[in-house]
Amino acid sequence: MKTFRALSALLLYPQPDLIAALDEIETAIDSEGCVPRVQRKQFRRLLDDLRTGDIYDLQEEYLLLFDRTRSLSLHLFEHVHGESRDRGQALVDLKFVYESRGLAVDTAELPDFLPIFLEFLSLLPKSEALAMLAEPAHVFAALAERLAKRESAYESVFRILLAIAQAKPDASALDALRKEADPAPDDLAALDAAWEEEAVSFGPAQGGCSDELSAKLRQGRRPAPGVEAQIRAARQGGAVASNS
Repeated sequence: MKTFRALSALLLYPQPDLIAALDEIETAIDSEGCVPRVQRKQFRRLLDDLRTGDIYDLQEEYLLLFDRTRSLSLHLFEHVHGESRDRGQALVDLKFVYESRGLAVDTAELPDFLPIFLEFLSLLPKSEALAMLAEPAHVFAALAERLAKRESAYESVFRILLAIAQAKPDASALDALRKEADPAPDDLAALDAAWEEEAVSFGPAQGGCSDELSAKLRQGRRPAPGVEAQIRAARQGGAVASNS
């Protein structure tokens, strides 16, 4: 779906080449008719903001929203695994899925960066793409709510993704995200506190390895949620190819 690639571009850091491509992006999205009518007005506002805004103001807004504010991170596993060991394994799994389907991630960004994820979905058959898009629906819903609180037109991108996925976000997962800290962009102390990592102890606790550490190590070997089927299919395909 061209819409995934177009939305991927809109979530990138604003650069002159992105602004120059807005008409092409809009045409691609309109041609597939995936944007629900209820989201069109806000979506047009995002396009208009990008077309008419000062490039430096647009870049400052983007950085403040998506780079500075942890609760708005465009790295999907930030909202699923945080800084736990699970995230490393999840990233490995996701990169494996990408490469098994022909997407080489030649970028400094991690594979869970949403624009890369959407680029990957654009390469898949529609049914597979929608199934994968539905997995992080609770993350999209939380991001949409947080952007709405800031009156940001970027909210429309996440509302569109939810509409295309046609999936109801997992209620408990969404509720957990709603309970997380979501500081205002001008509260620098709170923003810094949100990025602080918990200390991780690699040595044994008194009397031996703690149950919590053991549990995290076990969880770190599990596939990332939402990509297990893709991983199995990719590995089975590799085994067939090696035996042929």
